[in-house]
Amino acid sequence: MNAAGRYTYEVAFSPEDEAYVSRVLEWPSLAAHGGTAEVALAELRSVVAGVLEELARAGESAPVPLAEQRCSGHFALRMPPELHRALAREAQRQAVSLNQLIATRLARSLSR
Repeated sequence: MNAAGRYTYEVAFSPEDEAYVSRVLEWPSLAAHGGTAEVALAELRSVVAGVLEELARAGESAPVPLAEQRCSGHFALRMPPELHRALAREAQRQAVSLNQLIATRLARSLSR
């Protein structure tokens, strides 16, 4: 697999553009259009490959692909005290930890 293939791509039809639009999550500013999802994706992979070549020539680093980023399972979260209190009460009602309540709700929202 070439380096461009290590990144995370999404393709969707855009009624506004009347074309498929592909995006690469690690580079929000990059996108490509095509008449089919396959064409849009191939075009964007070509763009990413070109950007990677330019970065290498300039001695600059590229974003780390999402699949290669280390996720520890821990992160700090700031929220309004009122939300913290409401979540803590709900966790008590359900007899689960606050961490378990929030993790379950986040997982549920991603699966929708």
